[in-house]
Amino acid sequence: MEETLEFAKRVHAGKPQLPLALRLIQNTGVRKRHIVQPIEKTLQHPGFEERNRIYEVESKKRCPEVIEGALANASLSAQDIDAIIYVSCTGFLMPSLTAWLINTMGFRSNTRQIPIAQLGCAAGGAAINRAHDFCTAYPGSNVLIVSCELCSLCYQPEDDGVGSLLSDGLFGDAVAAAVVRGSGGTGVALERNASYLIPHTEEWISYAVRDTGFHFQLDRRVPGTMEPLAPVLRDLATDHGWDIGNLDFYIIHAGGPRILGDLSKFLDVDLKMFRHSWATLTEYGNIASAVVLDALRRLFEEDAPMAGATGVIAGFGPGITAEMAVGTWTVESPEKVG
Repeated sequence: MEETLEFAKRVHAGKPQLPLALRLIQNTGVRKRHIVQPIEKTLQHPGFEERNRIYEVESKKRCPEVIEGALANASLSAQDIDAIIYVSCTGFLMPSLTAWLINTMGFRSNTRQIPIAQLGCAAGGAAINRAHDFCTAYPGSNVLIVSCELCSLCYQPEDDGVGSLLSDGLFGDAVAAAVVRGSGGTGVALERNASYLIPHTEEWISYAVRDTGFHFQLDRRVPGTMEPLAPVLRDLATDHGWDIGNLDFYIIHAGGPRILGDLSKFLDVDLKMFRHSWATLTEYGNIASAVVLDALRRLFEEDAPMAGATGVIAGFGPGITAEMAVGTWTVESPEKVG
């Protein structure tokens, strides 16, 4: 946080929006972030082509180890995976990184490839939901989810709007992976999922794609979107016979402190129940689609919930889109998709 504020004061000195941006950055709750390049290189802009080359190099360097860890945690090998869902909104490759992973890491040649590039922060929740759908359609299948978000490669030194300056102090880089097993395993047994788009808000979170790359655009109304989304989350739980305010765990996208604060208020949930999301925000910043996967990791690493514990997973992003799922904590339960 201290380095971020120092760099912002130096790089954007004299900009009229700077004092407000500095206050907003201080209020994000972010204390530490990780980036793939030294800060001096991050603050430079070598051009869109070079940045995308760095994205390719770094994603190929960092994803395999994370994937191997996820497979080991699931007690599976690459040969056991039937589909790979790759989510990222911070670089572009065609073919998708999924093709390179299949050729490099020993996945079967008939592994399905499902790249998701344009759901931003909501893509983590979307990946979990599409994996659930796949395992429901093809019982016994296993799906690997990979999230690679190198947000620092989207830094635009010439952008000095409040939304841009705030994002410069909020987003971090991360790679995450998880496996959704068609049967067996320990974790969240996914039972129901849903998507929802707030009408006529597609311009509130967006990229302007220019010669210099992706320019992040954030409308000042975005922090208030939990008020219309909270009833949607409540309805999802109600349709499943649950009370959204009385679940055992909550894995929520940590877009910023107001997102979590408003959900706590509108869902009547103790803010402490969002501790995993808070920890991700504090220690890594907003890591886009990887937030829900990191928060899930923290749930696994904490004293494990009791079998049968109920919970919700929710990611929010451009659209404005919500991707939500409910499930029950299970231990080696082959009857459920999880």
